[in-house]
Amino acid sequence: MKEVISRFSILPLTDDVEWLANEYTRYGAVPETYPEDAYHIAIAVINNLDFLLSWNFKHIVRRKTRDIVKMINTLNRFRQIEIMTPAELL
Repeated sequence: MKEVISRFSILPLTDDVEWLANEYTRYGAVPETYPEDAYHIAIAVINNLDFLLSWNFKHIVRRKTRDIVKMINTLNRFRQIEIMTPAELL
């Protein structure tokens, strides 16, 4: 397992990621007290991932977050991302 994980790419923390994460917290997609969750979403969006899978129902996989992320991404011309649980993907 360690060999497999060692081949994973580490996605960069860029100025765009920081800006987008701040927008997510600013507009209430993620509470300001949990910026790591906003960064989690922003890193996935900026790196053009199609899906973000999470079991975090409290701050990431919830209707409010999905709707606000979609709005912010649309207004700022970022591509959309599907936020869902692993079970939803199957």
